[in-house]
Amino acid sequence: MYKTIAQLSIEDFIFPYGTLSPDNRWVKLAGLVPWDDIERCYAAKFVNNGAPAHPARMALGALIIKQMLGVSDEELVCQIAENAYLQYFIGLKAFSESCPFGASTLVAFRKRFTEDDVSSINEMILAGSEEKRCVKDDPGKDDPPVAGTMALDATVAPSDVTYPQDVKLLNGARERLEDIIDNICKQTGAPRPRMYRQVARKDFLDWSKSKKRSYKKTRTALRRQLQYIRRDLGYVQALRSELDPELSERQTQLLETIEVVYDQQLYLYENHTHSVPDRIVSIPQPWVRPVVRGKANANTEFGAKLHVSTDDDGYVRAEKLSFDVYNESEGLIGAAERYRDRTGHYPERILADQIYRNRGNLSWCKERGIRLSGPRLGRPPKDHEVSRASKTTERKDAADRNIVEAVFGTTKQAYGLDRVDARTQQTTKTVISLAIVAFNLKKMLVASLFEILLAKIEGIEVAVFALTDEQRRLLANYRLVTE
Repeated sequence: MYKTIAQLSIEDFIFPYGTLSPDNRWVKLAGLVPWDDIERCYAAKFVNNGAPAHPARMALGALIIKQMLGVSDEELVCQIAENAYLQYFIGLKAFSESCPFGASTLVAFRKRFTEDDVSSINEMILAGSEEKRCVKDDPGKDDPPVAGTMALDATVAPSDVTYPQDVKLLNGARERLEDIIDNICKQTGAPRPRMYRQVARKDFLDWSKSKKRSYKKTRTALRRQLQYIRRDLGYVQALRSELDPELSERQTQLLETIEVVYDQQLYLYENHTHSVPDRIVSIPQPWVRPVVRGKANANTEFGAKLHVSTDDDGYVRAEKLSFDVYNESEGLIGAAERYRDRTGHYPERILADQIYRNRGNLSWCKERGIRLSGPRLGRPPKDHEVSRASKTTERKDAADRNIVEAVFGTTKQAYGLDRVDARTQQTTKTVISLAIVAFNLKKMLVASLFEILLAKIEGIEVAVFALTDEQRRLLANYRLVTE
């Protein structure tokens, strides 16, 4: 069951210790989110049975606050209980000294919003911002064939998993298999088979605590752990065929994951290689894949790969989010088509790095009059003025492309994409999508505050004193930024 509530304004919020300031950042952020539209989409997911669910403003608002503050679930509950502005942001009608939900409820909130749901919410927020900014001089005039700028790039949002080591991974699989065997024996009353746990544990510790892990020593440790897992898998198969025990869904998924890990590690061991398709690097999160990035701090990252685009105003949209490895250059055409669906025209230029400059993308952009950033193809022109202008354009495109790099830096430092601590595949994608929403909301908040500042500066200029030429130049640049 879902209980619909009317969204309140700041004047309706009851605060016994004074009044809330309309200039507070959380009050202004609440005005940027289309709560009523989100509420209608959210309510459609529920049926009329059971206890009423928390409203969308409370659920989504709590997740946005957590993403923007970068706190844990427990700390978020404390922050909401202590801050009246946060309570107004999540839709409470009056100040309360306790949070209306517990830390464990946030897990349910994350499950209720899928990646597609958050992406739709992001589009609602950006659409409302565009309606406020866009004013056409001639409504009857057709849109130009190309206009505007779109920047594209991809990054990896690392998951909170331990750095994968084959021996350590096999040791964890062996320990979980032993727990499954103990559970089956306890459930059916069968005697526990001899598994030599202490010997297997000692073999792992001899390797993990050694200062020098030679190739031979590592191969020996791998062989022994593989033998232990093969024996335990045989025990599980025999017990299940003879006694037919009831395994939980989690135990069944864990057993399937361990079987895949064993097959992959046996293939790596026998073929003396370090590469296998869809390699599992974490048993608790088997969907995480290694992504080779070639970065200075980490050659390989373990997490979801995120492909994003930015528009003229610097707002971000997720074009593709997947744990599977993919080439981001394949998403250029789709991103440009979605840009056209939103604006009515293709972008005039697409700012991207060298990986996007393949033959298919270049020819597709050329047919539609789109300039794809990068060096000009063919021989250098003989005309020095043309050559100089081409190089100037290339340098400007490279400088403007930094806007998407700034997005990655901000979302990783401020909004939690440097290490995603969600535990399931769905909630991990939800957290990553929420980081994009938080980034856009913060950018919109700064833009609105900047407009207020410009209005105050213009009022002072008219009423009090005349600005100098340098101050007028700075003010003109500020207006260009906001426009």
